[in-house]
Amino acid sequence: MSVYEVESLNTDNICVHVPGSKSITNRVLLLAALSEGTSHIEGILESDDSKHFIESLKLLGYQVFSGDSHVIIKGCGRNIPNKTGSIYVGSAGTAARFLTAMLAFSDGTYYIDSSEQMKKRPMKELISALMCAGAKFEFQENEYSFPFKVTGAGNSFTDKSMLTLDVNIDKSSQFLSALLMAAPISGRRVHIHLTGERKAKSYVKITQKMMHDFGVDVLMLSDNDYVVDGEKSCYNAGSYMCEPDVSAACYFYAMAAVTGKSALVYDVHRDSMQGDIKFVELLERMGCTAIDTDEGIILTGPDRLCGIKADMSDYSDQALTLAAIAPFTDSGVTIKGIAHIRGQETDRIKAMYNELTRMQIKCVEHADGIEISSGTPQSALIETYNDHRVAMSFSVTGLCADGIKINNPECSHKTFPEYFNILDDLCKQEESI
Repeated sequence: MSVYEVESLNTDNICVHVPGSKSITNRVLLLAALSEGTSHIEGILESDDSKHFIESLKLLGYQVFSGDSHVIIKGCGRNIPNKTGSIYVGSAGTAARFLTAMLAFSDGTYYIDSSEQMKKRPMKELISALMCAGAKFEFQENEYSFPFKVTGAGNSFTDKSMLTLDVNIDKSSQFLSALLMAAPISGRRVHIHLTGERKAKSYVKITQKMMHDFGVDVLMLSDNDYVVDGEKSCYNAGSYMCEPDVSAACYFYAMAAVTGKSALVYDVHRDSMQGDIKFVELLERMGCTAIDTDEGIILTGPDRLCGIKADMSDYSDQALTLAAIAPFTDSGVTIKGIAHIRGQETDRIKAMYNELTRMQIKCVEHADGIEISSGTPQSALIETYNDHRVAMSFSVTGLCADGIKINNPECSHKTFPEYFNILDDLCKQEESI
């Protein structure tokens, strides 16, 4: 485990490429596997998460050929090639939820294991819904967590009446996305009803759009009710280009915002289907200017950022990014609507509070958010909790504060393996001659 010391930027104009979207990559891998025919996918994210997903598909018997951000998958429709098998999903929440749902709707029996980190993340609500569909789970350690054996409900799907499933997505909208994408395997009409307070938003919209792109439409009866007609529709293979990862792009936009410089992230545009594009609008409200060019959005920071109060429930992956630049605003930042991020790679609200306090920034923790005062961050060794977003977010703080070091920067390999190499290039000081 290493330590990365953040230096100041050595450029006024950040110009970077970012990898493919994690959210899109792991959805398209599942949809391609469940399609009839061969899919060609360009621009995928090459990271720990996607590697676990691809390796799992191979272990399940799928023919997958990958290299240079390109993947070819020979789909098998509603049939999983191997009727038994063991897979390992690592710390990938999308792989864990999506593959569990897929296998629970199948007619086979499988063993799924994960990292220690993933064992602590929420799965109960999804598993409960899958049990109601007829799947059987045998937990090896703790109830409703990995590792477990799942026997799919496929052999019980002889009844073609509508299957109704209740699910609470207050802790993760991935539960709904998993059920929606796996539903066509059943060959039945599936009605999914949301029982909690949280309504599906940006990430589920990505799921719906991508399902449509592969030939299956989702009927929304209301904000709480979704229907997939698995009896009459199935996924069709094709060619697909993944968007660049807007979540990754936001770190560079935050760098520009906090330093008063400019950042161009190639091929990221305002019409992205990813919810994190709203972070650009947030930065504009804080005083930045953003122009969408043919090459991508160029964002320029102001002399000093304005403070803001923000409900980030629909783009919560950027809550840490906003927290990291909050001390440099003129009046502080209040973030709310993010209670669910306590159940991610780490309790991210607690992580914000701990690391800001470590830098001697005053803040107040709430159940669903945090209040952060403006101030001058002091030198500190940032604990990352093996959370990629903690590592990348607080590296941005270090651009404007002396002595900020990031513990275990390698955890960024989960979604952005080259992040700290790119940051190195942006901060590289010219050698004196």
